[in-house]
Amino acid sequence: METIATIKGQIVIPSGVRRKLGIKEGTHINIDVDEEAKKIILTPITDDYVQSLRGKYRGKGLLKALMAEKKREREL
Repeated sequence: METIATIKGQIVIPSGVRRKLGIKEGTHINIDVDEEAKKIILTPITDDYVQSLRGKYRGKGLLKALMAEKKREREL
């Protein structure tokens, strides 16, 4: 599938792709760049995507690290 960039660098995501991925008006899109492969990776931030992340970082101690960081910020 191919699309053309406008003078402002905007592109159109074809409607079939939007439907498949659940992209609607107001959907946030995460943009990553794979510099080695010279590719742009677009990931829609939909409810399904957020649900797929649940529990992914469980047991990593991230909450404790965040709480410690916030405590340090308050002390400054």
